[in-house]
Amino acid sequence: MATRIELSEFLTDVERRAFKQAMFAVRDQDTALDLVQEAMMKLAEKYGGKPPQEFPMLFQRILQNCIRDYYRRQKVRSLWTTMLSSFGGGDDEDDRDPLETLRIPDESNPIKSPHEILERSQVLAVIENEIKRLPPRQREAFLMRYWEEMDIAETAAAMGCSEGSVKTHCFRATQTLAAALKAKGIRL
Repeated sequence: MATRIELSEFLTDVERRAFKQAMFAVRDQDTALDLVQEAMMKLAEKYGGKPPQEFPMLFQRILQNCIRDYYRRQKVRSLWTTMLSSFGGGDDEDDRDPLETLRIPDESNPIKSPHEILERSQVLAVIENEIKRLPPRQREAFLMRYWEEMDIAETAAAMGCSEGSVKTHCFRATQTLAAALKAKGIRL
């Protein structure tokens, strides 16, 4: 059984990656923060007594369910908003992309020259944009497998699908990303 310290350390460790994952899914900073916080609360409340080894898979499953629930709620709200908008005026929406203002430092790979810093940030921006364009299930499988470093069985359990589906989603995602990067002349 996990202690409070182990749970706290896990949540601290997963916080930034979970936020970024939620940002890819919902493309709104405040919503992504809310979803990560909701997932963390559910993990702590319902599964805080589980062994620490189970936290990564449980947390990913909870986070993905929170994201799906968000989209379900948005679908219902959108229906009502569309129906009611015919009675009122239009609102001005903010079209800025919160990912452009988000900077997460990476101390694991120090870069020496300003040219390398610029080049790396441009490549990362292209990769992030291409990840955003992936279909939701491919993006979900890709991020869990390659970002969260979950194995195929854990990813399948977190996504609620078969291991074969995870492999297919990951294969398609990597092929799509590789083709998009190659088309832009980027080699990794």
